[in-house]
Amino acid sequence: MVRTAVAVLFGGRSSEHSISSATAGGVLRAIDRDRYRVFPVGITRDGVFVLEDDDPDKFALDAHALPEVVDNGTRVFWPHAGERTLVVRRADGTEEELGEIDVVLPILHGTHGEDGTVQGFFDTLGIPYAGGAVLDSALCMDKHFMKIVLRDSGIAVSPWITVRRAEWTGDAAAIAERASELSFPWFVKPARAGSSVGVSKVHDLGELAGALDIAFAEDDKVLVEQGIAGREIEVGVLGARAGGEPRVSLPGEIVLTSREFYDFEGKYLGGDGVDVVCPAAMSDAETAAVQDAALRAFAAVEGRGLARVDFFLGEDGPVVNELNTMPGFTPISMFPKCWIASGLSYEALITDLIEQALERA
Repeated sequence: MVRTAVAVLFGGRSSEHSISSATAGGVLRAIDRDRYRVFPVGITRDGVFVLEDDDPDKFALDAHALPEVVDNGTRVFWPHAGERTLVVRRADGTEEELGEIDVVLPILHGTHGEDGTVQGFFDTLGIPYAGGAVLDSALCMDKHFMKIVLRDSGIAVSPWITVRRAEWTGDAAAIAERASELSFPWFVKPARAGSSVGVSKVHDLGELAGALDIAFAEDDKVLVEQGIAGREIEVGVLGARAGGEPRVSLPGEIVLTSREFYDFEGKYLGGDGVDVVCPAAMSDAETAAVQDAALRAFAAVEGRGLARVDFFLGEDGPVVNELNTMPGFTPISMFPKCWIASGLSYEALITDLIEQALERA
């Protein structure tokens, strides 16, 4: 059997570099080696493409030492447009053809990876790649525009204002006045970051300045969102296979036992105070409502490949918090957990994403 050649691309220049690297550890361990030949390509924090070790243990998620792609002296050269041969220059200066690649599996989170930039790069080269395309990746990376598209598609989103750094610096009082139209608590978050990096919960106006400082460290554009009372529900969506329709998982729930919100530590570092439960204890009607809303949201942004759709579920029905076109994909993340609960193993999930890309080629 001729194996399909897959370049697994991870790391990157964003603040979510280590989470992408940890995802790579899970993918390298679970990918079907009988079906796929794997080239692990890492991107350092400085944006250098290197040939990494095909060693899942090197990229294991460890709360005390998060994994990272470091510059090992190699350089990976992508094929010219119309070609498929991947070339590596070793640390000693010698060059080697690794062979032709059939598809790229980008498991990058955040800017310079999940925002349409890498997707456009591979479109230009004519190399098939798994996951979202340029449009849905760019839209969902920017929470401001994502919320506008969802709202204008008739999908409920939480009330918000968008604040740019220059606006805050120029007239903080005017920003505070605009924000005061929202009910507390507020969530202050960078427009273009994920994994809850830079997010703060604000209980009164006195906490706004500090929260904005934290968010502006990640992005020049920040959202102040009104908190929504309700359960935190997340649903996985997979793109259509040939001749089919997009698929939706059973819903999962983020249960906060002592933590204020589902922050970076709770998501990835095993922090106390939060339970990730899938399937969530929901009525058939509630399940159907969030699944339908997830599919409508996926369609509204012209989703492709995959997405995790996050909701607040209250008395008035589901409210979309955000879509993530490359959700946390470590073995402990909600997206794979929801699909495992729906009958699709972690290995089969990886296969599905790769095969979607090949079917589109």
